[in-house]
Amino acid sequence: MNRINKKLLENKKLLSIYFTAGYPSLDNTVSIIEGLEKNGVDILEIGLPFSDPLADGPTIQASSTQALNNGMTTKVLFTQLKDIRKTVSIPLIIMGYFNPILQYGVEAFCKKCQEVGIDGLIIPDLPVDVYHDEYQEIFEKHKLINIFLITPQTSEKRIRYIDSISNGFIYMVSSSSVTGSQSGFGEAQTQYFKRIANLKLKNPQIVGFGISDKTTFNQATQFAKGAIIGSAFIKYVSEFGVNNLKRFINTIKD
Repeated sequence: MNRINKKLLENKKLLSIYFTAGYPSLDNTVSIIEGLEKNGVDILEIGLPFSDPLADGPTIQASSTQALNNGMTTKVLFTQLKDIRKTVSIPLIIMGYFNPILQYGVEAFCKKCQEVGIDGLIIPDLPVDVYHDEYQEIFEKHKLINIFLITPQTSEKRIRYIDSISNGFIYMVSSSSVTGSQSGFGEAQTQYFKRIANLKLKNPQIVGFGISDKTTFNQATQFAKGAIIGSAFIKYVSEFGVNNLKRFINTIKD
């Protein structure tokens, strides 16, 4: 069973952290992964930096730019991750845009993911229909779960279609804005979370965008399996570095 599916079976609310590979320094990738697992993070999203990140807010965009300037590439990331499964057991997901994957070669990219122990991919600009028609067999051949995003504007028909071809969790974007652009959840978001929960989808949902502290984590997970924190973590390592990740996690979890 894929590590993502195993983790989703655990009787707890899941904390997922997004970070940009190669930030703040090129060689921080492995130490951040190991440090976050050690301090109780359930799932990690490793951001593959891209020069034109459509869904990312200014914090993650800036980290991507710095990572690219540091020398991060797809090839470098795979080299950094080659021994990661000797020390890390939690699910690892690469989140990135489709252009670098196409440049690397979709089959070659998926094969390399399987070799280093990646469990899934989140590719915001890969339409679900294109994935289903052209790439699903390749992903499944290499035992990769592809995770799709839904927003408050996604139709129920589309959500059920995404649910039907998914085999992990659905990334529930809390709002239509970019990452890191809100603080707290209002009534509209709460109603959205309830509405999706009431659809009784076969795949659990994990909420992303707008989670930055214990309060927003608890709000997001009231109706969902877990929540993803990205911009707030990037801001933390920008200010405090990567040597005391426990301090950040303690602001989210008891």
